[in-house]
Amino acid sequence: MKQLVDTRKIVDKWRNLEKSLNDASELLTLAVEDNSLLTGVQTEIDQVSSLLEQMEFEMAFSGRYDDRNAILAIHAGAGGTESQDWTDMLLRMFLRWAEKRSYKTEILDLSPGEEAGIKSVVISVAGDHAFGYLRSEHGVHRLVRLSPFNADHARHTSFALVEVIPEAQTNVDVTVLPEDIKIEVYRSSGPGGQHMQKSSTAVRITHLPSGIVVASQGERSQLQNKNIAMKILEARLFEKELERQAEEKAKLKGTRIEAGWGNQIRSYVLHPYKMVKDHRTDFQSGNPDAVLNGDLDEFITAFLRSGIGRENE
Repeated sequence: MKQLVDTRKIVDKWRNLEKSLNDASELLTLAVEDNSLLTGVQTEIDQVSSLLEQMEFEMAFSGRYDDRNAILAIHAGAGGTESQDWTDMLLRMFLRWAEKRSYKTEILDLSPGEEAGIKSVVISVAGDHAFGYLRSEHGVHRLVRLSPFNADHARHTSFALVEVIPEAQTNVDVTVLPEDIKIEVYRSSGPGGQHMQKSSTAVRITHLPSGIVVASQGERSQLQNKNIAMKILEARLFEKELERQAEEKAKLKGTRIEAGWGNQIRSYVLHPYKMVKDHRTDFQSGNPDAVLNGDLDEFITAFLRSGIGRENE
């Protein structure tokens, strides 16, 4: 029923566009005889052009899971504190971007760095086509800057891996059997006060058939952490199934490039010059401060318009 409703909305939009084109054509015919109508014709054409451009962009959301919420994970690369601080900066960037779009975000799991920053973090992003937008961010993000963590302030390059997974629908995309998981509870090592330190509220779940291990320790309740860990596990299992399907397609269509540590998708340069460049689309911005403050829409739009990644769907 949801698919039917969504499809009707799309069909209605195109039919409205068809009607607008017919109206513009009729108005143009009348304007040939009455020049005073030319201004109205131009206004109608501008409106139709704007609507067509918007609908062409919406066609980029043709993926099977583009309309879903997203699970976004960020992992610090090699480099210790530098990369962990870069991971923290990326988390802030994505949270600001989501806030500007009025998306709902929730930090599901976070491992703080030893001195500063974050080792890894998992967040959920809920909103219209959240995965459709954020899939453009999947891959390695590279930062070049003067290090704030050493006395010499030498130039330093940091890496972080961003993973974006469509949120799984329980009992639709994946089914987790009770006998297939092992649940362990332990004391949280993160902040949260005496309650979290003295009680075993953190939860670790191991999926025995796949070996996938997930954990959550951010909530004060063991039940809440268990629910969050299950949500992450379902998304990970869904991702594994999508990878299996992609591998089957690759056997028929040839090899494909994985988004891995050796394949940076975007560079953020703060020194010796300022620039953010996406290496897939060649789109770039000379204002990295704005980008790191959540102004990602131009990069996302360039990626979606390029059609990159659609060949494997």
